[in-house]
Order: sequence, then structure tokens, then C-alpha cells
Amino acid sequence: MEKTIIYLESTGKENTQLIIDAALKRAEELGIGQIVVSSTTGYTAREIAKAAKGKMLKIVCVSHQYGVKEDGKWEMDADTLKELQDMEVEVVTQSHLFSGIERSISNKLGGASRTDVISNTLRSLFGQGFKVVVEITMMAADSGKIPVTPGTEVIAIAGTGHGADVAVVMKPAHSQRFFDAQIREIIAMPRAK
Repeated sequence: MEKTIIYLESTGKENTQLIIDAALKRAEELGIGQIVVSSTTGYTAREIAKAAKGKMLKIVCVSHQYGVKEDGKWEMDADTLKELQDMEVEVVTQSHLFSGIERSISNKLGGASRTDVISNTLRSLFGQGFKVVVEITMMAADSGKIPVTPGTEVIAIAGTGHGADVAVVMKPAHSQRFFDAQIREIIAMPRAK
């Protein structure tokens, strides 16, 4: 198979529409019915939902957990959550796969956990958004929002900071089977991290 990969000259929000268009095109070509998207405030999930209207796609938005910036607070406001739900976007909010308790131990006692090594390796070699597509796909699988079967593939979309700048085709896995996950195709990613 021969496939074109889109390489972006920069990271960030300005790439969002290009990523959405490329991801939707590839989902249609492969007959993929699920898109998993990282969206802290709901912006990227809303843009995908608008672009995918009428396309029979299940969109799962994976957001930050409560307390990332301020204890007890969530970064998505209630109006945006309602808007996404009205657009039939499923929203997942849970502890980050690559941080949580492991990060707390590293911050308190020093050193690095094995989870930190995986996270930092993905981020260093491929960029922030690439690390996040792996993380959110497993978070969506662990929450039961996407199927985990031998034949399942999903499109995963994430970004560096705000918006989207990475899209991949992934075979999902649950977090306790991390090494069963596969990035099957890179649809788009930044050249410089």
C-alpha cells in the first residue's frame, strides 16, 4: 500500500482544520467508524463534530481530568459540555494514562517511573500530540467508549498545546495491555516538535 503522510511545518491550533479534513477522509477510505479526539476545552471536538455532521461517525472527546490546573476544577465549561452532548459527542474525563499516581510519586520523591519513560520517549521522538493520541485512545478504550477487538481501528487526533496537529490510525488496546496497541498509519504530524 502506498499512502501520503502530511508533514506540518509548525505545531498548534492553526493546523486543526487540515487535520480534521485529512482524518475524516482517511476514516471514510478505511471504513473507520470511531474518532477519538483530545480536547481540553471542547474546541477541537466541536470542530470535528461540525465537520463530521451526517457522516455516521462516533466521536469520543477525551479531556483532562479534574484538578489539572486547579483542585476540584475542570477546564471544560458546562455550556461546551452540553453543546458537545447535543452534537452526540461522547466526553471522557479520567486520570491521564501517562501521569496520575506515577507522576505524583516522581514529583514527591524524584526519579522517573517506567510510565514517565514511555511518555517522554513518545514525546521526544514524535512530539506532544503523538504521545497524546496513544494516551487518549487507551483512555477511551478503558472507559468503554470504543471497542477493543482484533479488527477494530480508530482515528485518533491530538495536538501540541491547542487544537490539532497529529492524526493517526490506531488499533486500540486497554491500558493494562499497552503493548498490544498499534499505530497503524500516520495521517499527519508536525516535522519539528
